[in-house]
Amino acid sequence: MKREDTTKRVVIALGGNALLRASGSGSFEEQRAVVRETAASVVDAIRAGYEVVLTHGNGPQVGNRLLEQEGGSETPRAPLDVLVAETQAQIGYLLQQALDNELGGGTDFVTLVTQTVVDGEDPAFDGPTKPVGPWYTEAEAAERPFETRDVGRGERSYRRVVPSPEPVDIVEADEIARLVDAGNLVICTGGGGVPVIEDGGYRGVEAVVDKDLASALLAPEVGADCFVSLTDVNNAYVDYGGPHERALAEIDPASLRQHLQAGEFGPGSMGPKVEACLSFLESGGDRAVIASATELRAALDGEAGTQVRV
Repeated sequence: MKREDTTKRVVIALGGNALLRASGSGSFEEQRAVVRETAASVVDAIRAGYEVVLTHGNGPQVGNRLLEQEGGSETPRAPLDVLVAETQAQIGYLLQQALDNELGGGTDFVTLVTQTVVDGEDPAFDGPTKPVGPWYTEAEAAERPFETRDVGRGERSYRRVVPSPEPVDIVEADEIARLVDAGNLVICTGGGGVPVIEDGGYRGVEAVVDKDLASALLAPEVGADCFVSLTDVNNAYVDYGGPHERALAEIDPASLRQHLQAGEFGPGSMGPKVEACLSFLESGGDRAVIASATELRAALDGEAGTQVRV
């Protein structure tokens, strides 16, 4: 039975599958095709009356920029924080254009390059964990000149890992809130935001902030009732891939945290999404959802995905 929801303002964190198919070529034409599909789902939610603030990941894109830099010696190398800013603009452009076209033209969406404050003493800087870039076999990973880690399943389960400190503050949160309150549709906090520390002003650092955790931090600042993390599976699962695999549908925060503490959710995949949902609810949010991009409207209506409610 459909559950009626009064949620109107939502922060939707788009996962990599909403921007680029993991099994595809990675070409810009493929990215445009995937983004168009995502845009159709988002616009369907907007037309249903939801006020949408979009955030997004950038793992494949920033990973590709790192590879480009390693393959060429004739151009200056840009630090990781600059690459995050570059890919924010790149992905924002693709999303903004596709969404505006789906809405029928005009400039309904705006993209804002966003900075996220992190603690310079965060222990994450000493232990890289955030996967970025393409997937490798174990043998391929062993030949790479950077740190890799086994973060998935199957033959190609290794990815490059970089530091991922906890987000502390969203620098442009007030500006984003003003844009949203004025009726603008905003794309922001791309790739978790450009990581910066406060050092007599803001200074970028070599890291990547988890986009779900940063989005959950942003959501209360813009008055969101609901936080949605879109990924490539329909739900969060316990015993994922095992003999007792079970999809979580309706669940309360305490029960979800028990599963998290029991190690049911991978630290480089579902774990941060679950942590983000719990963080948003602890900050006063009404509802948090984990769902696939193809089921966005049904998830917002309470009919799909993992629905976490206080």
